Amino acid sequence: MLWPMLAIALGFLGCAVLAVLSVRVYAEVRRLAGQVAESSRRIAAASGDLEHAAEDLARAGHSLR
Repeated sequence: MLWPMLAIALGFLGCAVLAVLSVRVYAEVRRLAGQVAESSRRIAAASGDLEHAAEDLARAGHSLR
C-alpha cells in the first residue's frame, strides 16, 4: 500500500510543479508582450518623427533650387 500512495503523491507533486512553472511562464509572456507593445509604440512614434523631418528637409531642398 505504501508504493501506490507514494506514486500518487509524486504524481501530484509533479503536477504542482508543472502548474507553478506554467504560471511563471504566463507571467513572463505577459511582461514580454507589454514590452513589445511599448517598443512598437515607440518605433511608430520615431517613424512619424522621421517622416516629418524628411518632409522639412525636402522643402528646404526645394527652396535652394
